[in-house]
Amino acid sequence: MPLPDFLIAGVPKAGTTALHAALVRHPGLFLPAVKEPKFFLSDGRPPATGGPGDVQTYQEHVWRRADYEKLFEPAPAGALLGEATPFYLYDHAAHDRIHALVPDAKLILLLRDPVDRAHSNWTHLWNAGLEPEADFLTACRAEESRRAAGWADFWHYVSLGLYGRQVQHLYKVFDREQVLLLRYRDLKDAPAATLDRVCAFLGAPTGVLREIPKENVNRHLVEDNTVNTVLRGLLRAGGGFGHRFPVPLRLAARGPLLTLLHRKHGKRPVTTPEERAALLPLFAEDIALLQDVTGERYDDWLSVDRHAGAK
Repeated sequence: MPLPDFLIAGVPKAGTTALHAALVRHPGLFLPAVKEPKFFLSDGRPPATGGPGDVQTYQEHVWRRADYEKLFEPAPAGALLGEATPFYLYDHAAHDRIHALVPDAKLILLLRDPVDRAHSNWTHLWNAGLEPEADFLTACRAEESRRAAGWADFWHYVSLGLYGRQVQHLYKVFDREQVLLLRYRDLKDAPAATLDRVCAFLGAPTGVLREIPKENVNRHLVEDNTVNTVLRGLLRAGGGFGHRFPVPLRLAARGPLLTLLHRKHGKRPVTTPEERAALLPLFAEDIALLQDVTGERYDDWLSVDRHAGAK
């Protein structure tokens, strides 16, 4: 039965959706319509509890092997098969599951400045109406209590950015030659060259893909005001019990609330020097580990200056 030849395995909010959108256009590659199957994140049915909206997300997991294999059945003959689930790098147990089923798979990792990645993660959930904390740093400080309460990985703003320990474990399971390590800025600043690197790594013809489609672009500006507080409360409440209703009904109820929440457009907020200064000590040791493990330099991430940290 068909199984993937490659995985876009990390990390969330670092360009994985954009890379997926580009690779699906390559005639020699096949990625299923389900962008994040999450198959290797569990040994069976995913949990039935979690933070706001988590249970609904768990219902989207393709956790049965037969269903996972069916995702790749439409692939044309000779195409290289792949999928994108950016939480695979974070989940050490997923490394072992992947190796047990597809030991020769190639893994693509996109890494982003961990403070900027965390902020983008928080902004994503804030704009979705699910994040209860209006202050980014307060939300980061709530991580341990949320983990203890069983909130899903996407709420682990800080831990998701500890790439050093994640890559170190991955290299214990897979040969380094099976892993392509990229930066978020590579895809953003040099898309054609980066896409050629990806294709060459996979063994697909190069020179086919020249640009990144505009995917997952969010220009909503969700302010912390009375109206939005009510809307976000309703969305979080729906995230708590919405899994009991059919998907069409959930979307019909959620859509108007999001439309109201997203009524204002503007530039998305970025991390401030004060926020970077507060969070960088949490990442410094792990960045040093990442440099030791990979032999690459990431010390630009340690700058409090926003322009340096955005790399």
